[in-house]
Amino acid sequence: MNLPDDTIAAISTPVGQGGIGIVRLSGPRASEIADKVFRPGGRKGLAKAKTFSMMYGHVVDPASGREIDEVLVTVMRSPRSYTKEDVVEINCHGGMVAVRGLLALLLSEGARLAEPGEFTKRAFLNGRISLTQAEAVMDLISARTRESMKLAVDQLKGRLSEKLGSLRESLIEVCAHAEAYIDFPEEEIETKTCEELIARTGEIKAELEGLSKTFEEARFFREGLSIAIVGRPNVGKSSLLNALLKKDRAIVTEIPGTTRDTIEEYLNIQGLPVRIVDTAGIRHSAEAVEREGIRRSLDALQSADYAIAVLDGSEPLHADDMEILEIIKSKAAVIAINKSDLAPQISPDEVFLQARPYIRLSALRGEGIEELKSMIFRANLKDWEEEREGVVVTNIRHKQALDLAAAALGRAAKILAENRPLEIFSIELRDAADSIGEITGAITTDDILNRIFDDFCIGK
Repeated sequence: MNLPDDTIAAISTPVGQGGIGIVRLSGPRASEIADKVFRPGGRKGLAKAKTFSMMYGHVVDPASGREIDEVLVTVMRSPRSYTKEDVVEINCHGGMVAVRGLLALLLSEGARLAEPGEFTKRAFLNGRISLTQAEAVMDLISARTRESMKLAVDQLKGRLSEKLGSLRESLIEVCAHAEAYIDFPEEEIETKTCEELIARTGEIKAELEGLSKTFEEARFFREGLSIAIVGRPNVGKSSLLNALLKKDRAIVTEIPGTTRDTIEEYLNIQGLPVRIVDTAGIRHSAEAVEREGIRRSLDALQSADYAIAVLDGSEPLHADDMEILEIIKSKAAVIAINKSDLAPQISPDEVFLQARPYIRLSALRGEGIEELKSMIFRANLKDWEEEREGVVVTNIRHKQALDLAAAALGRAAKILAENRPLEIFSIELRDAADSIGEITGAITTDDILNRIFDDFCIGK
């Protein structure tokens, strides 16, 4: 894969009003291009500036000589920079006009507009970080809780890369041992050696499977747990959303059908990022707008990881309640019996309560809300430890590659046990090593890189 040899530029801070805006350059001509628009306060230009130095000056339009902004410019020389290329960062005043005007000047002087994630992509291509570390950059940017940030930082430190690199090296050693016998067919492989190869292959397979299993819970910290609040109209779904968020996000009235569309918000439950969706009341309706809201509610429920089925505990069960409980029968869910501040009309002896976790609460008074949050956390992260040791997998791409590698090792062990040709055993080992290599970037294709970096923001 060819390394880039041009110089890119992009805005690296969110576009909008702010105290500071940063425009970043990376590539062999970074200092040269920046020097064309920068007038330093002293005599020395950027070309002679030391690495990790900052200079004060002004940005000037070379064509008109007009002063554009007062800036601070940081220079980072190759290879001691984020991309391992020459990097220049221009700190100007925040605001759309200032940063876009500065970027336009740099592009007119020979820089190319960076593609999404291209700075991080260059850091990977230049060998500063692994592919898993590059993905961790985006995870860190989009982290919504401290726990999800901690997992991203661990991956950014290279813990997953190191673990997978070690397993891949072990796999290559096993493969080399087997191929030594292939190169010298006159020497038959001994039974003990065969058993050792099977055992080592099994050990690596078990480690890969162990890593893969961490995905089911760890992914929630990266992707967020999606929860749908469902129930018939006027049982207190919107009041429950407001109580969980501790703010008035949804309109609450005594009129059934007030919520006509889904309302989405984010919530932090013990470090777990949660995307919670308040849905329109589910019931039989002839009104077109309400029917569309109900359809969207059912779609939200279908795509959610978890559901909170809300019942009005101050009234006997309705037919609509029973229909909703039937709908969520195959869904991971908790039943929230709301309005516990009123006389209860739903008995603990009800059959549906025997098969589901449930809680009595009052969304209006905020009673039982913290207990509900704990139930949600425990239901979805049964084995999660607050201070985890070891590496976890949060990315579906990583899990799929781990599963492919483990499956190949399973086939390899079977081939040896059945005394089939070592050549086939070796092919399976190499397939497993390639799958692991695709995770860390030891083996890459343009398709893999494009899929990963297209999700990045421009400027990172």
